[in-house]
Amino acid sequence: MARSSTRPTSRDVAQAAGVSQAAVSLVLGDKWRGRVSETTAERVREAARDLGYRPNLAARNLRLGHTRTVLLVVPALTTEFFAGVYTGAARVAAENGFGVVLYPSPEGIGPARDPFASSQAALDGVIASSMAADALTAIRGDQLPLVMLDSDPRGSLGAATVNLDIADGIRQVAEHLLGLGHRRILHLAADVPSWTFEVRARELAARMAALPGTDVRTARSPISIEGALAATETALTAPGPRPTAVVCDDDKLAAGAYKALRRLGLRIPDDISVTGVDDLGLATAIDPELTTVRLDAELFGERGMRALLAVLEGHEPQRGDIPVHLVVRGSTAPPGAA
Repeated sequence: MARSSTRPTSRDVAQAAGVSQAAVSLVLGDKWRGRVSETTAERVREAARDLGYRPNLAARNLRLGHTRTVLLVVPALTTEFFAGVYTGAARVAAENGFGVVLYPSPEGIGPARDPFASSQAALDGVIASSMAADALTAIRGDQLPLVMLDSDPRGSLGAATVNLDIADGIRQVAEHLLGLGHRRILHLAADVPSWTFEVRARELAARMAALPGTDVRTARSPISIEGALAATETALTAPGPRPTAVVCDDDKLAAGAYKALRRLGLRIPDDISVTGVDDLGLATAIDPELTTVRLDAELFGERGMRALLAVLEGHEPQRGDIPVHLVVRGSTAPPGAA
């Protein structure tokens, strides 16, 4: 028999199963144990499946005082990375009947205007990147169930913290360059006060210091191609031996470094090698293609949302950092004679 185009109701399920609407509510709300029999519960579930019944979440949320809405707070959307984080988070949220509101913090850091008249009344929880953590105070997000991404687990504001294994990514970069014979490194560091960039600097310095005869110089740059171009050009025209490799905190900085190196008449990788972090689309758009650490942004978002759902349900979120790996391309080679 063809189904009616009218959306089935709990009353329809009750009639099909031969039970009361209250029983339907108990069974579909998973509160039936000790109140109705297993046989009855299965009959209700079967009727709901046959009719294609789906609970009215909006009405249920009004009764329960929950909106099933999560706020995702990220730095200003200047790269595709956080778009991937959103995609992964939204996919898991949708599978669990939640919606996600994306909230970019201006300039990536600092406080921002409350996107809701009362965020606590409008939200069930928050997922926030460490670079956007200061925005939490303005929207009172630190008073809600909170999961932090890319944050120091020892000082996290959140009930849970989800991280990519950035330290291991930088270890892979250092081992790759050292294995090629590089000993003089320029670290093109993101000029952003954030734990994730502190980890990169600390790990690179530690790995290089473990081998005698190495030297790491640091140049700081805003996360922009223009800033990276200027910082790289200044660093490489300073007195002293020229570095044989540039380790960039992200791919956008690497693109700026490419422009600076070409302006200085240096060939990549013949005269100088370059590495990045992220594996954005531009990593394979530039020539030569960039050796970089691949970060799975969508998996990052998925894990963040699963952690928040676990917190909301009173469960222990999955532990362990998300693995990353170095993708070796044409921008790295043994150092030349220069």
